[in-house]
Formats: sequence, structure tokens, C-alpha cells
Amino acid sequence: MNQRPTADLDELVDLVALLRDRCPWDSRQTHRSLVTYLIEETGEVVDAVEVGTDDDLVEELGDLLLQVVLHSRIAEQQGRFDIHEVAGGIVTKLRRRHPHIFADAPVPDDMDRTWEARKAAEKGRESSLDGIAESLSALARGVKVIARVRKHDVPVDLPGEPIDAEEVGDQILALAARAHASGIDADQATRDAVHRLEARVRDAERDSNRKQTDGQAQGPKGPRML
Repeated sequence: MNQRPTADLDELVDLVALLRDRCPWDSRQTHRSLVTYLIEETGEVVDAVEVGTDDDLVEELGDLLLQVVLHSRIAEQQGRFDIHEVAGGIVTKLRRRHPHIFADAPVPDDMDRTWEARKAAEKGRESSLDGIAESLSALARGVKVIARVRKHDVPVDLPGEPIDAEEVGDQILALAARAHASGIDADQATRDAVHRLEARVRDAERDSNRKQTDGQAQGPKGPRML
């Protein structure tokens, strides 16, 4: 196996700073202009994970890391934040979200549910749907919405019959084929279905909050004091 080159991360940070100063292409990039590349590099990391070699994964993770450092350098030049604040933010978040590692808290019985609860409390979220990226694909957003509904115990009926991964893929493709044969945009139809599900979730949350508020206003029931 070939020896892979190594470098300190500070060397990459300094190199990107130099490119921003001297390279015509790098110097004119903005956060918005880099979004396409960020998405492409993320997809290439996924490809490397699923079908690539270790060398492929090392290369694609490097390309993705470059995007992080480049975005951070752009912000630093604008006096907003730098790569050290980016690193500091995630270090602080990971320590805060793992009190069973960095404090004396017990290990949660349900790690996913506890993680979501901590996120919601930290960010002041009022709905289980808050914080889901709008840029997700229709299918990815639908999966995320469903996961949030279940983690937050939102009273919305969802199918729960067991199914294996091969059946999922086959049925999704079969539905896409039927949609195509019927002149239906499967992606748009999925987006519409996700929006309808989101509306049901928000209605259920409002009803639940209203009942809770009404119960608190009425107070505990007991014998009347004369």
C-alpha cells in the first residue's frame, strides 16, 4: 500500500488562506457560490463509502474538509468567525450533548430520543419539525419528519408494518415507475405528501398544546372548599 501524505490541519488552514489571497478563482468564491461544490463533494464522500476504496475515501473526505476550511476562511475575512470557532462550537456541543461521558449523568435508555430532546431545549424549538433542512430531497425530508414524529411522540398515525431494505428499494422504484407511466412527477408528488404530513404534525402539536394549556388553566380537580 502506498504511503499517504500527511499534514497538520493548520497547514491546510494556512494554504487556503494563501489561495484566497492569490488565486483568482478561490478569491472570488462566496458561501453561496460554493453550495453546489459542497453538495457535490458530500455526494462523492457517500460514493466512496459505498463503493470506493480507502484511498477514495481519504481523497473525498479531504475535498469535503476543504469546503469547511474555505467557508471558514471566507467568514474570517469578513470578520464574522474563523475555523477555530467552528471547531470550538462542535467541541462544546459534543461535550454538552454527552453528559453521560463528560459529566455524572446516567447513560440514557433511549439515546436518539434524549439527543433530540436536548437539541430542542438548546435551540428553543417549539415544533418537532423545527430545524429540518429545507434543502433535503423530498424522500430524505420525509424520512426525517417521520423520525421526528416518532421521537417526539406526536399523535399522528403512521404505518409501522415491518419491511426489509430490499423491499423498500423495490417498492420505491416500482412507485416511481408507475408514476412515470402515469405522467406524474414522483419527486413532486413526494414533496406534496411530505407537506401534507407536516401539516398534520403541526395540527396535532397545536391540539396537544391546547389540551395541555387548558388542563393547566383548570387546575387539579378535588373537593370544593366552602
